[in-house]
Amino acid sequence: MKNFTTELTYKTSRSSGAGGQNVNKVETSVTVMWNVEQSSFFSDEEKNLVFNKLKNRINSEGILQLTVSESRTQLQNKKIATDKILEIVNQALIIPKKRYKTKPSKSSVEKRIQQKKQHSDKKENRRFKY
Repeated sequence: MKNFTTELTYKTSRSSGAGGQNVNKVETSVTVMWNVEQSSFFSDEEKNLVFNKLKNRINSEGILQLTVSESRTQLQNKKIATDKILEIVNQALIIPKKRYKTKPSKSSVEKRIQQKKQHSDKKENRRFKY
């Protein structure tokens, strides 16, 4: 995945949250951006798959964007952002197996009906009869 990471661009900004006075001075929050349309690492089919699965995360310019401000250091946030975007893209590329309809076997249907009958008989025997 080394080639893919070269297509990522990073932007830093001031982070909110813990960090004291540091929060107001240092740009620790990292936004990682990847232009899906212009990617040369993936084929057109793979790009379409990513577009379809991540359409809510991709903006109108075709850029997948992710902001991380978990850590107090910019370097750590950059590493976390890179790992997260790689994981998101890898998950999007997974094609789920097609589900085939199955019917229960004759013996299992028979067994179920037999159990229902036994249960019904048990309940029937508990009733008070005059």
